[in-house]
Amino acid sequence: MTKEKSNLTVEDLINKISRYIDDNDKIEAVRKAYQFASEKYQGCFRKNGDAYILHPLNVALILTEIYADSETIQAALLHDILENTDTTKDEIDDNFGDEVAKLVQGITKLSKIKFSTENEYLIDYYKKIIVGISEDVRVIIIKLADRLHNMRTLWILDKEKQKIKARESLEILAPIAHHLGIHKIKSELEDLSLRYLKPDVFYDIAEKLNTTKLERDNTVYEMLQEVSNLLTEHNIKHEIKGRSKSIYSIYNKLNKGKKFSDIYDLLALRILVDTEQECYLALGIIHSKFKPLPKRFKDYIAMPKPNMYQSLHTTVFGLDGCLFEIQIRTHAMDEIAENGIASHWAYKENKDAKANMNSLTDQKLQFFKTIMDLNSDKMSSEEFINSVQDEVLNNNIYVFTPKGDIIELPRGATPLDFAYKIHTKVGETTVGAIVNNNIVPLNYELKDNDIVKINTNKNSTPSKEWIGIAKTTQARNKIKSYFSKNEKEINIERGKYLLEKELRKRKIVFNDFFTEKNIETIKKSLKLDDLEDIYLVIGNNKNSASFVINLINKYKEEVIPKAAKPFEKPTDFDIIVSGIDKVKVNLANCCNPIFGDDIVGYITKGNGITIHRKTCHNITMIENRTVNVAWNNDTKLDKKYLTILVVYSNTNENKMSDLVQRLSAISINIESIKTISKDNDKVYQLDIYLKGLEQLDHVLKQLEKLSYIYKVERLIR
Repeated sequence: MTKEKSNLTVEDLINKISRYIDDNDKIEAVRKAYQFASEKYQGCFRKNGDAYILHPLNVALILTEIYADSETIQAALLHDILENTDTTKDEIDDNFGDEVAKLVQGITKLSKIKFSTENEYLIDYYKKIIVGISEDVRVIIIKLADRLHNMRTLWILDKEKQKIKARESLEILAPIAHHLGIHKIKSELEDLSLRYLKPDVFYDIAEKLNTTKLERDNTVYEMLQEVSNLLTEHNIKHEIKGRSKSIYSIYNKLNKGKKFSDIYDLLALRILVDTEQECYLALGIIHSKFKPLPKRFKDYIAMPKPNMYQSLHTTVFGLDGCLFEIQIRTHAMDEIAENGIASHWAYKENKDAKANMNSLTDQKLQFFKTIMDLNSDKMSSEEFINSVQDEVLNNNIYVFTPKGDIIELPRGATPLDFAYKIHTKVGETTVGAIVNNNIVPLNYELKDNDIVKINTNKNSTPSKEWIGIAKTTQARNKIKSYFSKNEKEINIERGKYLLEKELRKRKIVFNDFFTEKNIETIKKSLKLDDLEDIYLVIGNNKNSASFVINLINKYKEEVIPKAAKPFEKPTDFDIIVSGIDKVKVNLANCCNPIFGDDIVGYITKGNGITIHRKTCHNITMIENRTVNVAWNNDTKLDKKYLTILVVYSNTNENKMSDLVQRLSAISINIESIKTISKDNDKVYQLDIYLKGLEQLDHVLKQLEKLSYIYKVERLIR
């Protein structure tokens, strides 16, 4: 692990970036960013007594190890400046340009979230991550480098805080570094995290490694010389080095029941050659002299990992019968294996390279896009968290299309999951599956390296049984969506039939009823968009055909529109109904009353009493079926009620992540947040759970304190 350096200067940084950036203007921009930050941090110190400027300087130096571009280095030097000084985004924009300013603003947003490994915060964290990467992946890379430097100086914190930071790094940030292919940062984060989470285990492994170091070094050196001479004899130009195993990776293997002496790759070599062809030639030459261990050969060149890692892996019986793991790859493959996406930043100066870079970025961000797909589905917080853990963070399997393309799926996935991963249309028209040339049922559990072919029929449609067969949330939701869409079409037809039937019953001529004026009146009354929506609310029983006709004929129907399915069914003890001991009570979904609201009950036919707020427009004109109700102030139940807020901002900037962070900070449970207007100024809808009016008042005050919010109101549908 790299030690903290406190005597660094900007010249150390300039020397590092000059190795791979030859544009003097870009280098001088880095020097200018350092000078700007140094002035802003004048007189500021870290907890360990170092000048504060050493932290961003160290973060920038970490990024030079993965060849970060000039803009990223500048942003790294400035990454804390908006949060810790009086500097503004406009000031950064004026001095360093819009690109750097956006990166700094992005990392500032990430810094505001309180990372936690507790379930209730995990969803907010991933929402924040998604916001961060939606514009530029470099925001995430800077965050990883920032955390790595903080982990190197973690000793300054008390033990409890050390463990909290270490757990965050191990469970949240290291997996992100892995999925971006940045091995250097991932490996050091894991080792440092283990050091603080399980110091006894960490130092025990370190001691065992030190005890056997001399013996291992001698054995590796002798084997290295033997292999190098062998390749030289066959005229293969190469570079060869011993490869050390990280302490955390050894811990993982010991944790799975292996003995220290049985971990093969403690003795390891890495061979770098110029071409892909030479990789295979070198492998054949080595195998001709050193017998390979069965089932330990892996070809990641022909079949790269999803994060673009390429290498040949083999384990052979080396000198004195010692087992050696040998990795063979080209220099370019090694660059990607160590630095991931960042390895391409050194070659970013021309347009073709930039296009290449964007393509590579898209591939690397499949991990985050999976999370975004999950988050777009309507799931509870708990379901979302479980899905992320089961389908994204867990060990996945890698299967192949017949053409050899790699598809990543969670363990336990079926051919249906594979089909929907390829394309929704492929999933919907699936009629069978062939795995490794054998016909299998659709509930077959796929395994690593399976070759999967999906048979389709354009006239085929999904079965509802598939919902129980599919394992990924994405596939299940697409299947559910298909049936919801079909049911919608059926309900539209049903609504049309019921409306026309009622018109015939009343002897009303269709043409007299379906005039443009009448349709507009109904649409306006029910807040609908078109005639199909009118049919739909009748077909799904939200409104009766009689009620819709009466909107035109001025007849007062006895029954108001049925409230949408309530989010919760409170017990008798929540609400007292005048003159009735026990009755089914539902909270109306149109106005979402909460404890403390002025409320009124509406007696429905066959659905008990629906509770509305007295200001609800769906109840104000109806009196003959209302009943007095009141909240039970004596109840001891600690319930929370759904409240929908509409938040009006005075800016077109995306403030969604800041709203999430603000509400999380005051322990408000967020069901969902979405942008409902993207015109000049953004408008957001917040679905949150509250205990009552007192907590609502606190939330409104907190939101109205934000400079970019000019109005917040509760929604009544």
